[in-house]
Amino acid sequence: MSAGLLVLFGYTCGSIPFGVLLARRAAVDVRHAGSGNIGAANVARTAGAALGVATLVADALKGAVPALVAQALTGDPTLAAGAGLAAFVGHVFPIALGFAGGKGVATALGVLAVLCPLGAAGAVGVFALVFALGRWVSVASLAGAVAAPISIAAVGCAHAALEASIAMAVVILLRHRDNLRRLRAGAEPRFALHKNRAAPEK
Repeated sequence: MSAGLLVLFGYTCGSIPFGVLLARRAAVDVRHAGSGNIGAANVARTAGAALGVATLVADALKGAVPALVAQALTGDPTLAAGAGLAAFVGHVFPIALGFAGGKGVATALGVLAVLCPLGAAGAVGVFALVFALGRWVSVASLAGAVAAPISIAAVGCAHAALEASIAMAVVILLRHRDNLRRLRAGAEPRFALHKNRAAPEK
């Protein structure tokens, strides 16, 4: 399979809006509920914990599968990283949703779990610690994204994995701009499981 086809496969996998599709099972349009984000945390808040967990797993898998396929077919870590990055881009900018997708945290985790499992585990550890301390998903996500390149560099994975982690971390940081504004204003909600079909937070 050529590099172009692997990238296309990755983008196609990444652009499947699992959060939207799964939340519909609870009659929730997650794009117009809670924060308006299509990721696992907002699905859990607005459609229930089980659907939130299902979204988390599905979003991680759609990052992992293209990277795994590229790795299995080519053995080239650069192509595996490229396919994984394409899946990440597909999640953040899905054509089916008018390029208005999620923030990419779970999909990035799926990609890095293939490219550098130990590095990904380090980032998850940072996420879990920060979340336990404050129960802000956004802060934990940002901490995990920043920790990922450091963890990957520390364990010595392929340079392509490090570059992919940096690229995804930058996008994740940019996608959390509204959260950062709310944090500065003291208005960022802490994570709590409840059904809330209110209009999106601005």
